[in-house]
Amino acid sequence: MRMLNQTKKKLSGWSGFPNKQTNVFFPSTLKEVIKLIKEKQNLIARGNGRSYGDSSINENCTIDMKNFNKLKSFDSSSGILIAEAGVVLEDIIKTFLPKGWFPYVTPGSKFVTLGGMVACDVHGKNHHKEGSFSNYIEWIELINNEGNLIRCSDNENSDLFKWTIGGMGLTGIISTVSIKLRSIETSFIKQTKIATKNINETIEIFENTLDATYSVAWIDCLNHNIEGVGRSIIMLGEHANYNELDTLDKKKPLIIKEKKKKSIIIYFPEWFLNNWIMKVFNSVYYFFLSKSKKNNLIYWDDYFYPLDGINDWYKIYGKKGFIQFQCVIPLDNSKKGLTEILNYLSKTKVASFLSVLKRFGKQESNFSFPTEGYTLALDFPIKENIFTILDRLDEIAVKYGGRFYLAKDSRVNRKVFKESDPRVNKFINFRKKNNLDSNFNSLQSNRLEI
Repeated sequence: MRMLNQTKKKLSGWSGFPNKQTNVFFPSTLKEVIKLIKEKQNLIARGNGRSYGDSSINENCTIDMKNFNKLKSFDSSSGILIAEAGVVLEDIIKTFLPKGWFPYVTPGSKFVTLGGMVACDVHGKNHHKEGSFSNYIEWIELINNEGNLIRCSDNENSDLFKWTIGGMGLTGIISTVSIKLRSIETSFIKQTKIATKNINETIEIFENTLDATYSVAWIDCLNHNIEGVGRSIIMLGEHANYNELDTLDKKKPLIIKEKKKKSIIIYFPEWFLNNWIMKVFNSVYYFFLSKSKKNNLIYWDDYFYPLDGINDWYKIYGKKGFIQFQCVIPLDNSKKGLTEILNYLSKTKVASFLSVLKRFGKQESNFSFPTEGYTLALDFPIKENIFTILDRLDEIAVKYGGRFYLAKDSRVNRKVFKESDPRVNKFINFRKKNNLDSNFNSLQSNRLEI
C-alpha cells in the first residue's frame, strides 16, 4: 500500500475562527479511509472547509475527502445523480446546467461538497416551498466506526439515514450520495425586488409571497430609526422559461458564463468595518437597490452566489476572522424575536456586515436545523466585546424558542445549545447506542458535548 499523504497544519472554518493545529490526512481510496478509522479512532471528515466554525476539525485526525470527487452516474430520465461525497457543488452545476438540470436546494455558496451538504442538511432560498436538501436525497453510503460500508435511505437503515442528515459528520464518513436534480429551461432567474420600511413590513411581504419559489431579504441592521428597524430589500426569484428570454439569450439559454473573479489579496485592518463605514454602506446599498429596476432577469450565479464572485472575501474582517450568528425562530414568535434582536443590535450599534433573513417552511427531521419560522444570519468581525453581545443574542433566540445552525456555529456554549434544542439528547443516545461517540468527533461536538 502506498504511503498515505498527511500533514500537520492549522485549520479553521471559512470564518477563520477558531484556528487549530491539526493532523490532516488525504486518503484516495475507501480502504485508506477504513484504515484511518481503525487506527486513529477519534476523527472527523472534512469537505471543502466551507462550514464557518469548528465542525470539520479534529486535532487528532481530520480526514480530507476532496480526493473523492467523481461523478459516478446520471439518469437523464429521472434526474438522479450518483456522486462521491467530495464532489463540489460547482462541478455539479457546471456539468449538468448546460444539459437542463440544477440542484433543487443550494446554500449560499457553490463551493461546498456533496457530503457536507448532507451532513449539514443545507437549506436555500426556497425552504418555505420546497424544503431542505434532505428532501432530494435518494440514498447515501457511509463508513461506520467498524469500517463497514453501509447504504441507507428512508427504507434501508433508516435510523442511520435520518441521523446522518444534519448530523454534522458524527455518525460516520459519507462516501457516496444519490440525489435528484431539477429540470430547468434556462440559466436565468426572474428576480423581483421589494423594499420594505421595517421588520413588520418585511415579514408581511414574506407571508404574502409564499408562492414564490425563492425568497431572501437583506436587512439593514444599522438603521437606528425606531420606526425603520429591520428595513429590508426582499429578492424573490423564479427559474426563467425559454420564452421569457430576449432574442440574444435564446441563442444560448443554458449558458455557463466564464466570469473573471475579483480577489481580496490582503487582510483588511480591524478598524475598517466600523459602525460609521457600515452605516454609510447600508444606506447607500438600500437606496440603490430600492431605486433600481424592480423586475429583471438575472444570471443564476449572481442570484444564488453573489459572494462567490469574490475570492477570499472573509479577509475583509481582518486576521482575527469573523463569527456568524444564525438562528431560526418559530413562526409564532418570529416577529417578537426578530424585533428584539434587531432593536438590541441597533441599541448597541454593532455592525453586521452581512444580514440575511429567510422564511422556513414546515420540516420534521431528527437533527436538521430548519423548522417553520424565520432564520436570521448575521456576520460580525471579532472584536473585544463581540462575545458578550453574541451571548445576549443567544439568550434572546432561546427566549423565543429558537435554535442555532451548527454549520455556521463556532462559539455557542453547551448549556445554551442543549436548552435550545431538545432533540440533542436523542442524538447523543443514538451515537452512544451505536458506539459512534468515541470515533467521530469534532472540536464543535466536544465543545457542545454531543
